[in-house]
Amino acid sequence: MEGEINNFIKVWISVFISLCYCYGIGKIVPKGTPRLLTIVPVVCLFLALPLNLNSMHLGGTSAFFIAWLANFKLLMFAFGKGPLSDPSISLPQFAALACFPIKIKQDPPPNHNSEQKPPPRNFRKGHKSPLNYATKFLLLAGLIRVYDYSEYIHPKVILFLYCFHIYFALEIILAMVAALARTLLGSELEPQFNEPYLSTSLQDFWGRRWNMMVSRILRPTVYEPILGLSTRLLGRKWAPLPATFSTFVVSGIMHELIFYYLGRVKPTWEITWFFLLHGACLLIEIAIKKVVKDRWRLPRIISGPLTVVFVLSTGFWLFFPQLLRCNADARAFAEYAAVGAFVKNVGRNLTVKSLNATWV
Repeated sequence: MEGEINNFIKVWISVFISLCYCYGIGKIVPKGTPRLLTIVPVVCLFLALPLNLNSMHLGGTSAFFIAWLANFKLLMFAFGKGPLSDPSISLPQFAALACFPIKIKQDPPPNHNSEQKPPPRNFRKGHKSPLNYATKFLLLAGLIRVYDYSEYIHPKVILFLYCFHIYFALEIILAMVAALARTLLGSELEPQFNEPYLSTSLQDFWGRRWNMMVSRILRPTVYEPILGLSTRLLGRKWAPLPATFSTFVVSGIMHELIFYYLGRVKPTWEITWFFLLHGACLLIEIAIKKVVKDRWRLPRIISGPLTVVFVLSTGFWLFFPQLLRCNADARAFAEYAAVGAFVKNVGRNLTVKSLNATWV
Protein backbone atom coordinates (compact mmCIF):
# COMPACT_ATOMS: atom_id res chain seq x y z
CA MET A 1 0.00 0.00 0.00
CA GLU A 2 2.92 2.33 0.68
CA GLY A 3 4.11 1.98 -2.91
CA GLU A 4 0.62 2.79 -4.16
CA ILE A 5 0.49 5.96 -2.08
CA ASN A 6 3.89 7.04 -3.44
CA ASN A 7 2.67 6.45 -7.00
CA PHE A 8 -0.52 8.33 -6.18
CA ILE A 9 1.47 11.37 -5.05
CA LYS A 10 3.70 11.24 -8.15
CA VAL A 11 0.67 10.98 -10.46
CA TRP A 12 -1.03 14.01 -8.94
CA ILE A 13 2.17 16.06 -8.97
CA SER A 14 2.39 15.28 -12.69
CA VAL A 15 -1.25 16.30 -13.11
CA PHE A 16 -0.72 19.63 -11.36
CA ILE A 17 2.42 20.43 -13.40
CA SER A 18 0.55 19.60 -16.61
CA LEU A 19 -2.37 21.82 -15.63
CA CYS A 20 0.02 24.68 -14.87
CA TYR A 21 1.31 24.27 -18.42
CA CYS A 22 -2.25 24.31 -19.81
CA TYR A 23 -3.10 27.38 -17.74
CA GLY A 24 -0.11 29.21 -19.26
CA ILE A 25 -1.00 27.98 -22.75
CA GLY A 26 -4.43 29.54 -22.35
CA LYS A 27 -2.82 32.94 -21.84
CA ILE A 28 -0.59 32.89 -24.90
CA VAL A 29 -2.04 30.50 -27.49
CA PRO A 30 -5.32 31.39 -29.25
CA LYS A 31 -8.24 29.01 -28.99
CA GLY A 32 -8.90 26.57 -31.77
CA THR A 33 -6.52 24.24 -33.57
CA PRO A 34 -3.29 25.88 -32.30
CA ARG A 35 -4.33 25.48 -28.65
CA LEU A 36 -5.63 21.96 -29.31
CA LEU A 37 -2.27 20.87 -30.72
CA THR A 38 -0.47 22.16 -27.63
CA ILE A 39 -2.90 20.39 -25.28
CA VAL A 40 -3.06 16.99 -27.04
CA PRO A 41 0.19 15.79 -25.37
CA VAL A 42 -1.37 16.50 -21.96
CA VAL A 43 -4.53 14.58 -22.95
CA CYS A 44 -2.38 11.59 -23.93
CA LEU A 45 -0.44 11.85 -20.67
CA PHE A 46 -3.66 11.91 -18.68
CA LEU A 47 -4.77 8.70 -20.42
CA ALA A 48 -1.50 7.02 -19.41
CA LEU A 49 -1.12 8.27 -15.81
CA PRO A 50 -3.87 6.06 -14.27
CA LEU A 51 -1.94 2.99 -15.42
CA ASN A 52 0.53 3.73 -12.62
CA LEU A 53 -2.16 3.02 -10.00
CA ASN A 54 -3.68 -0.34 -9.15
CA SER A 55 -5.95 0.20 -6.13
CA MET A 56 -9.73 0.40 -6.42
CA HIS A 57 -10.19 3.65 -4.52
CA LEU A 58 -7.08 5.69 -5.30
CA GLY A 59 -6.71 4.27 -8.81
CA GLY A 60 -10.38 4.23 -9.74
CA THR A 61 -11.20 7.75 -8.58
CA SER A 62 -7.98 9.14 -10.06
CA ALA A 63 -8.77 7.53 -13.42
CA PHE A 64 -12.24 9.08 -13.38
CA PHE A 65 -10.91 12.52 -12.45
CA ILE A 66 -7.92 12.55 -14.82
CA ALA A 67 -8.70 10.44 -17.88
CA TRP A 68 -12.35 11.43 -18.18
CA LEU A 69 -13.26 14.72 -16.51
CA ALA A 70 -9.96 16.54 -16.94
CA ASN A 71 -9.49 15.45 -20.55
CA PHE A 72 -13.01 16.43 -21.58
CA LYS A 73 -12.66 19.81 -19.90
CA LEU A 74 -9.27 20.38 -21.53
CA LEU A 75 -10.73 19.57 -24.96
CA MET A 76 -13.44 22.18 -24.37
CA PHE A 77 -10.78 24.60 -23.12
CA ALA A 78 -8.87 24.14 -26.39
CA PHE A 79 -11.83 25.69 -28.23
CA GLY A 80 -12.52 28.40 -25.66
CA LYS A 81 -15.48 26.65 -24.05
CA GLY A 82 -16.30 25.23 -20.64
CA PRO A 83 -15.45 26.39 -17.11
CA LEU A 84 -11.69 26.47 -17.74
CA SER A 85 -12.10 29.20 -20.35
CA ASP A 86 -13.17 31.80 -17.80
CA PRO A 87 -10.30 34.34 -17.91
CA SER A 88 -10.95 35.44 -14.32
CA ILE A 89 -10.16 32.12 -12.63
CA SER A 90 -6.86 31.67 -10.81
CA LEU A 91 -4.41 28.80 -11.25
CA PRO A 92 -5.71 26.90 -8.16
CA GLN A 93 -9.27 27.28 -9.41
CA PHE A 94 -8.20 26.15 -12.89
CA ALA A 95 -6.55 23.02 -11.48
CA ALA A 96 -9.49 22.17 -9.22
CA LEU A 97 -12.11 22.72 -11.92
CA ALA A 98 -10.07 20.71 -14.44
CA CYS A 99 -9.63 17.48 -12.55
CA PHE A 100 -12.35 17.37 -9.89
CA PRO A 101 -16.08 16.76 -10.39
CA ILE A 102 -17.05 20.20 -9.17
CA LYS A 103 -18.69 23.28 -10.55
CA ILE A 104 -18.39 26.59 -8.81
CA LYS A 105 -21.83 28.08 -8.20
CA GLN A 106 -22.40 31.68 -9.02
CA ASP A 107 -23.86 33.47 -6.02
CA PRO A 108 -26.93 35.57 -6.84
CA PRO A 109 -26.46 39.33 -6.95
CA PRO A 110 -26.82 41.02 -3.57
CA ASN A 111 -30.31 42.21 -2.66
CA HIS A 112 -30.18 45.78 -1.39
CA ASN A 113 -33.62 45.52 0.17
CA SER A 114 -32.77 45.47 3.88
CA GLU A 115 -36.13 43.94 4.76
CA GLN A 116 -35.47 40.79 2.74
CA LYS A 117 -32.90 38.44 4.26
CA PRO A 118 -31.11 35.72 2.26
CA PRO A 119 -32.25 32.15 2.88
CA PRO A 120 -30.30 30.17 5.45
CA ARG A 121 -27.21 28.46 4.05
CA ASN A 122 -28.38 25.00 5.11
CA PHE A 123 -31.55 25.26 3.08
CA ARG A 124 -30.04 26.14 -0.29
CA LYS A 125 -31.49 23.95 -2.96
CA GLY A 126 -29.58 20.73 -3.57
CA HIS A 127 -27.31 20.95 -0.53
CA LYS A 128 -27.42 18.18 2.02
CA SER A 129 -26.87 18.33 5.73
CA PRO A 130 -23.84 16.74 7.44
CA LEU A 131 -26.32 14.31 9.02
CA ASN A 132 -27.23 13.05 5.54
CA TYR A 133 -23.60 12.19 4.76
CA ALA A 134 -22.98 10.82 8.26
CA THR A 135 -25.95 8.48 7.86
CA LYS A 136 -24.66 7.23 4.50
CA PHE A 137 -21.18 6.75 5.95
CA LEU A 138 -22.60 4.61 8.76
CA LEU A 139 -24.67 2.62 6.27
CA LEU A 140 -21.56 2.03 4.16
CA ALA A 141 -19.65 0.87 7.23
CA GLY A 142 -22.53 -1.44 8.08
CA LEU A 143 -22.51 -2.91 4.56
CA ILE A 144 -18.80 -3.63 4.84
CA ARG A 145 -19.44 -5.56 8.06
CA VAL A 146 -22.30 -7.49 6.44
CA TYR A 147 -19.88 -8.78 3.78
CA ASP A 148 -18.08 -10.75 6.52
CA TYR A 149 -21.08 -13.09 6.43
CA SER A 150 -21.36 -13.23 2.64
CA GLU A 151 -21.10 -17.05 2.61
CA TYR A 152 -24.51 -17.13 4.32
CA ILE A 153 -26.12 -14.60 1.95
CA HIS A 154 -27.55 -15.32 -1.51
CA PRO A 155 -25.28 -13.95 -4.33
CA LYS A 156 -28.18 -11.91 -5.75
CA VAL A 157 -28.60 -10.19 -2.39
CA ILE A 158 -24.86 -9.41 -2.35
CA LEU A 159 -25.19 -7.82 -5.79
CA PHE A 160 -28.12 -5.78 -4.51
CA LEU A 161 -25.99 -4.57 -1.59
CA TYR A 162 -23.21 -3.65 -4.04
CA CYS A 163 -25.62 -1.16 -5.67
CA PHE A 164 -25.92 0.77 -2.42
CA HIS A 165 -22.22 0.30 -1.70
CA ILE A 166 -21.23 1.98 -4.96
CA TYR A 167 -23.74 4.79 -4.50
CA PHE A 168 -22.74 5.52 -0.89
CA ALA A 169 -19.01 5.28 -1.66
CA LEU A 170 -19.25 7.58 -4.70
CA GLU A 171 -21.33 10.18 -2.91
CA ILE A 172 -19.05 10.22 0.14
CA ILE A 173 -15.87 10.45 -1.97
CA LEU A 174 -17.27 13.23 -4.13
CA ALA A 175 -18.59 15.06 -1.06
CA MET A 176 -15.09 14.92 0.47
CA VAL A 177 -13.61 16.33 -2.73
CA ALA A 178 -16.26 19.07 -2.78
CA ALA A 179 -15.58 19.92 0.89
CA LEU A 180 -11.83 20.14 0.20
CA ALA A 181 -12.40 22.34 -2.84
CA ARG A 182 -14.84 24.51 -0.88
CA THR A 183 -12.20 25.02 1.81
CA LEU A 184 -9.42 25.82 -0.66
CA LEU A 185 -11.45 27.92 -3.11
CA GLY A 186 -13.94 29.52 -0.74
CA SER A 187 -16.82 28.92 -3.16
CA GLU A 188 -20.13 27.11 -3.01
CA LEU A 189 -20.09 23.89 -5.02
CA GLU A 190 -23.01 22.14 -6.64
CA PRO A 191 -23.90 18.61 -5.38
CA GLN A 192 -23.11 15.57 -7.52
CA PHE A 193 -26.02 13.31 -6.56
CA ASN A 194 -29.66 14.06 -5.89
CA GLU A 195 -31.04 10.93 -4.18
CA PRO A 196 -31.18 8.76 -7.35
CA TYR A 197 -33.37 6.15 -5.63
CA LEU A 198 -36.20 8.73 -5.84
CA SER A 199 -36.08 8.83 -9.66
CA THR A 200 -39.42 8.68 -11.46
CA SER A 201 -38.07 8.00 -14.97
CA LEU A 202 -34.84 7.21 -16.80
CA GLN A 203 -34.69 10.84 -17.91
CA ASP A 204 -34.95 11.90 -14.28
CA PHE A 205 -32.33 9.35 -13.16
CA TRP A 206 -29.63 10.10 -15.75
CA GLY A 207 -30.32 13.78 -16.30
CA ARG A 208 -31.09 15.14 -12.84
CA ARG A 209 -30.09 12.69 -10.12
CA TRP A 210 -27.14 10.38 -10.91
CA ASN A 211 -23.59 11.84 -11.00
CA MET A 212 -24.72 15.19 -12.35
CA MET A 213 -21.19 16.40 -13.09
CA VAL A 214 -20.85 13.69 -15.76
CA SER A 215 -24.10 14.92 -17.28
CA ARG A 216 -22.76 18.47 -17.24
CA ILE A 217 -19.51 17.48 -18.95
CA LEU A 218 -21.16 15.26 -21.57
CA ARG A 219 -23.77 17.87 -22.48
CA PRO A 220 -21.40 20.48 -24.02
CA THR A 221 -18.88 17.94 -25.37
CA VAL A 222 -21.25 15.41 -26.97
CA TYR A 223 -24.94 16.26 -26.66
CA GLU A 224 -24.93 19.86 -27.90
CA PRO A 225 -22.69 19.35 -30.98
CA ILE A 226 -24.76 16.35 -32.10
CA LEU A 227 -27.96 18.26 -31.31
CA GLY A 228 -26.90 21.09 -33.61
CA LEU A 229 -26.12 18.67 -36.43
CA SER A 230 -29.28 16.58 -36.03
CA THR A 231 -31.46 19.71 -35.81
CA ARG A 232 -30.47 20.54 -39.39
CA LEU A 233 -31.21 16.97 -40.51
CA LEU A 234 -34.28 15.98 -38.46
CA GLY A 235 -35.77 19.23 -37.21
CA ARG A 236 -35.99 20.61 -33.70
CA LYS A 237 -38.61 18.18 -32.39
CA TRP A 238 -36.71 14.93 -32.94
CA ALA A 239 -33.13 16.25 -32.84
CA PRO A 240 -32.65 15.36 -29.12
CA LEU A 241 -33.01 11.63 -29.88
CA PRO A 242 -29.71 11.03 -31.75
CA ALA A 243 -27.98 13.54 -29.48
CA THR A 244 -29.12 11.64 -26.39
CA PHE A 245 -28.14 8.25 -27.80
CA SER A 246 -24.70 9.55 -28.84
CA THR A 247 -24.17 10.74 -25.28
CA PHE A 248 -24.85 7.24 -23.96
CA VAL A 249 -22.47 5.75 -26.55
CA VAL A 250 -19.63 8.01 -25.37
CA SER A 251 -20.50 7.36 -21.73
CA GLY A 252 -20.35 3.60 -22.34
CA ILE A 253 -16.93 3.85 -24.00
CA MET A 254 -15.55 5.99 -21.18
CA HIS A 255 -16.88 3.55 -18.59
CA GLU A 256 -15.14 0.73 -20.45
CA LEU A 257 -11.91 2.74 -20.15
CA ILE A 258 -12.41 3.24 -16.41
CA PHE A 259 -13.10 -0.47 -15.94
CA TYR A 260 -9.92 -1.26 -17.85
CA TYR A 261 -7.95 0.91 -15.44
CA LEU A 262 -9.60 -0.97 -12.55
CA GLY A 263 -9.02 -4.52 -13.76
CA ARG A 264 -6.47 -4.37 -16.63
CA VAL A 265 -8.46 -7.09 -18.39
CA LYS A 266 -9.67 -7.18 -21.98
CA PRO A 267 -13.11 -5.56 -22.23
CA THR A 268 -16.15 -7.69 -23.02
CA TRP A 269 -18.16 -4.55 -23.93
CA GLU A 270 -21.02 -5.45 -21.61
CA ILE A 271 -20.62 -2.07 -19.91
CA THR A 272 -21.11 -0.38 -23.28
CA TRP A 273 -24.19 -2.54 -23.92
CA PHE A 274 -25.56 -1.45 -20.55
CA PHE A 275 -25.42 2.19 -21.60
CA LEU A 276 -26.67 1.46 -25.13
CA LEU A 277 -29.67 -0.33 -23.63
CA HIS A 278 -30.42 2.57 -21.30
CA GLY A 279 -29.91 5.04 -24.14
CA ALA A 280 -32.36 3.15 -26.37
CA CYS A 281 -34.95 2.89 -23.57
CA LEU A 282 -34.54 6.59 -22.81
CA LEU A 283 -35.18 7.40 -26.49
CA ILE A 284 -38.42 5.43 -26.30
CA GLU A 285 -39.37 7.28 -23.12
CA ILE A 286 -38.65 10.68 -24.68
CA ALA A 287 -40.56 9.79 -27.87
CA ILE A 288 -43.61 8.69 -25.87
CA LYS A 289 -43.52 11.92 -23.84
CA LYS A 290 -43.38 13.95 -27.04
CA VAL A 291 -46.40 12.12 -28.45
CA VAL A 292 -48.66 12.11 -25.39
CA LYS A 293 -47.29 15.37 -23.94
CA ASP A 294 -49.21 16.15 -20.72
CA ARG A 295 -52.33 14.19 -21.63
CA TRP A 296 -51.29 11.12 -19.65
CA ARG A 297 -48.47 10.02 -17.37
CA LEU A 298 -47.82 7.21 -14.92
CA PRO A 299 -48.41 8.03 -11.25
CA ARG A 300 -45.21 8.62 -9.31
CA ILE A 301 -45.96 5.66 -7.03
CA ILE A 302 -45.72 3.40 -10.11
CA SER A 303 -43.07 5.13 -12.24
CA GLY A 304 -40.62 5.42 -9.34
CA PRO A 305 -40.38 1.70 -8.45
CA LEU A 306 -40.40 0.76 -12.15
CA THR A 307 -37.40 3.02 -12.81
CA VAL A 308 -35.42 1.72 -9.84
CA VAL A 309 -36.19 -1.92 -10.68
CA PHE A 310 -35.13 -1.39 -14.31
CA VAL A 311 -31.84 0.25 -13.34
CA LEU A 312 -31.04 -2.46 -10.77
CA SER A 313 -32.04 -5.41 -12.96
CA THR A 314 -30.00 -4.21 -15.95
CA GLY A 315 -27.13 -3.46 -13.57
CA PHE A 316 -27.25 -7.05 -12.26
CA TRP A 317 -27.25 -8.31 -15.83
CA LEU A 318 -24.57 -6.20 -17.52
CA PHE A 319 -22.81 -3.84 -15.09
CA PHE A 320 -21.95 -5.57 -11.82
CA PRO A 321 -20.59 -8.82 -13.33
CA GLN A 322 -17.77 -6.73 -14.80
CA LEU A 323 -16.88 -5.47 -11.33
CA LEU A 324 -16.70 -9.05 -10.08
CA ARG A 325 -14.66 -10.02 -13.13
CA CYS A 326 -11.84 -7.71 -12.03
CA ASN A 327 -12.17 -8.81 -8.38
CA ALA A 328 -13.31 -5.33 -7.39
CA ASP A 329 -15.05 -6.58 -4.25
CA ALA A 330 -12.10 -8.56 -2.85
CA ARG A 331 -9.63 -5.77 -3.66
CA ALA A 332 -11.86 -3.12 -2.10
CA PHE A 333 -12.25 -5.16 1.10
CA ALA A 334 -8.48 -5.64 1.27
CA GLU A 335 -8.04 -1.87 1.01
CA TYR A 336 -10.58 -1.29 3.78
CA ALA A 337 -8.68 -3.78 5.94
CA ALA A 338 -5.39 -2.01 5.22
CA VAL A 339 -6.86 1.37 6.15
CA GLY A 340 -8.39 -0.09 9.31
CA ALA A 341 -5.07 -1.64 10.32
CA PHE A 342 -3.30 1.67 9.68
CA VAL A 343 -5.81 3.59 11.83
CA LYS A 344 -5.51 1.02 14.63
CA ASN A 345 -1.72 1.19 14.48
CA VAL A 346 -1.73 4.99 14.65
CA GLY A 347 -4.20 4.92 17.55
CA ARG A 348 -2.09 2.36 19.40
CA ASN A 349 1.09 4.43 18.93
CA LEU A 350 -0.64 7.60 20.12
CA THR A 351 -1.98 5.78 23.18
CA VAL A 352 1.48 4.41 24.07
CA LYS A 353 3.07 7.84 23.66
CA SER A 354 0.42 9.49 25.83
CA LEU A 355 0.88 6.85 28.56
CA ASN A 356 4.64 7.27 28.45
CA ALA A 357 4.28 11.03 28.72
CA THR A 358 1.93 10.60 31.71
CA TRP A 359 4.34 8.31 33.57
CA VAL A 360 7.26 10.63 32.87
